[in-house]
Amino acid sequence: MGTAELACASLEALSNAPEFQVVAVVTQPDKPKGRDLKLQPSAVKQLALKLNLPVLQPVKARSQDFIGTLGHLTPDLIAVVAYGQILPQAILDLPKLGCLNVHTSLLPKYRGAAPIQWAILNDEAETGVTIMQMDAGLDTGAILSQTTTPIEPGDTSQTLHDRLALLGSELLVQTIPNLAVGTIVPRKQPDGGSYARKISKEDGRIQWTDPARKIWNQIRAFTPWPGVFTYQEIEGGRRLLKIWNAEIAENSSGEPGKILLADKSGIVIGCGENGLRILAVQKEGGRRLSAQEFLAGNPLRSGDRLLHEPAQG
Repeated sequence: MGTAELACASLEALSNAPEFQVVAVVTQPDKPKGRDLKLQPSAVKQLALKLNLPVLQPVKARSQDFIGTLGHLTPDLIAVVAYGQILPQAILDLPKLGCLNVHTSLLPKYRGAAPIQWAILNDEAETGVTIMQMDAGLDTGAILSQTTTPIEPGDTSQTLHDRLALLGSELLVQTIPNLAVGTIVPRKQPDGGSYARKISKEDGRIQWTDPARKIWNQIRAFTPWPGVFTYQEIEGGRRLLKIWNAEIAENSSGEPGKILLADKSGIVIGCGENGLRILAVQKEGGRRLSAQEFLAGNPLRSGDRLLHEPAQG
């Protein structure tokens, strides 16, 4: 059971492993997307069709018709990765080996919707994947296995997502046989868990009074979505600037939001602590540019300011 791109690596690993038989793939219904709102299948459905696997798309997983259909398949185990619906107890109790969830954090840290983003945002040195025996709580089930990976300075939520998807698929394939033969003893999650709430577009707004390291982590955590943004004051108002890449300028300091330097090496902005060197930027309605390319058509001077809010009125 899965919907998002994160689940595809696990589906492919299970379908390619000779010791498993995937009897069905469950994913969310097709959703309207794009300007014409044409119905688009999920990433998991597209892969399932490519693999010639049967696909089920219940509007609600708790519907009795769907639970009955799932029961007739008599699955030994249900693997759940980024499915997007809460499973009722009737489904959790259905397979003899239970429902296993691939969660992209080291539980009990970062339960919830956005563990990858919050691990980067909170400046964690490492994260990982947990295979969990699902229960009625939100990511509170017993831990079956875990694996770790460092969070590198060059990581964004996208690169970390891709690495964790692969690590999760490998760990899932290793865990299921051990669970089946009883060599894994599920262990209760330790106390002191944390919650990774869903990300909103507003989370991408830069507060230049924050330390440069916090803003740098914000950019990495929210690339590619929802993106991190600020405002440039221009004649007649202010325009939104989306920041794609930056680095900490540790030897720079100045008034928060003030441009300290703007040349081919980047655009250095004063922060609450240290400075931030912007390396790639995109103005509203434009395309992503290096700082040098941006400055060629959008001159900035030392002393200009980047702002937290759009123009009023």
